[in-house]
Parts: sequence; structure tokens; C-alpha cells
Amino acid sequence: MRMQGAIRGQRGAIVVWFVGVVAVAVLLLAGYTWFVVSWSYSTGERAGWVQKLSHKGWLCKTWEGELSMVAMPGAMPEKFLFTVWSDQVAEEINRNIGKRVALHYEEKVGIPTSCFGDTRYFVTGISIVDHAPVVTGTGSAVPDTGQGEPGSAPAAEKK
Repeated sequence: MRMQGAIRGQRGAIVVWFVGVVAVAVLLLAGYTWFVVSWSYSTGERAGWVQKLSHKGWLCKTWEGELSMVAMPGAMPEKFLFTVWSDQVAEEINRNIGKRVALHYEEKVGIPTSCFGDTRYFVTGISIVDHAPVVTGTGSAVPDTGQGEPGSAPAAEKK
């Protein structure tokens, strides 16, 4: 009789110990995830034209987008892949697709799952870039005056 009671007591202690270990592991994982999501490795801004923004995911829906950045005329554009958590920011980006914009982002490193987004770049804001400088054949930037050819005099001044 005493032997069976001792065995039951040992089993109960093992179950309590196992539940405690699992609870500590879950708390550590939750704390790590909270820290990584709230801390930014870097912040910055990228300018270009938003080509795509879609709301995707099986279980965790996030906004995933693509910004086309051109370094030099004639060069292949570089794609900047990004994630948006805020529906308001995603709405603002959708309104400005096709326009030159600057995306303000935070880079987050070490997020344990793709449920938070497919990329490590999380856009937090957007601003419209009015005019992009036009690069001439010599490589110098000429501001776009909005009147004919870049850098040219207005039509009234030409003779």
C-alpha cells in the first residue's frame, strides 16, 4: 500500500515538474518575442515606386509589398520587399501606388516566426516625393522644373 502511494506521489511530482518546465519555456519564448518585436535593429527610409501591395497569409494576415528603386537610368531596378502591420499605413500606400514615395521603415532581426511578416523590414509611414531629380548623361542631377526638358529654359525665354 505504501509503495503504491509513494509511486503516485512521484508521478504527481514529475507531472508538476514537467508542467513547470513547459510554463517557463513558454514564458521565455513570449518574452523573447515581445522584445524582438518591440526593438528595432535599424530604422530608415527608402524611396521609389510601390509596385505591389497585397494582404496575404494563411493564418496571420499581413500586408506584403514591393518597392522599385532605380539607382541610375537604364540600370535594373532594385526591389525592396517590405511588410506593413498597420491597416492605415497600408491604405495610404494603396492610395499612392504608381507615385514616387518614401517609405519609413524599421528593421527587426530575430523574429521567431513568419506570422509577423515575410520580411524583416516593417513600414511605419509613407511620404510623397514630389519630384525626383533627373540624371543627365554626364551623371549630374538636374532638378525637374516641370516645364519641358529638365534643365532647359522656359519656352518664353528661348529665342
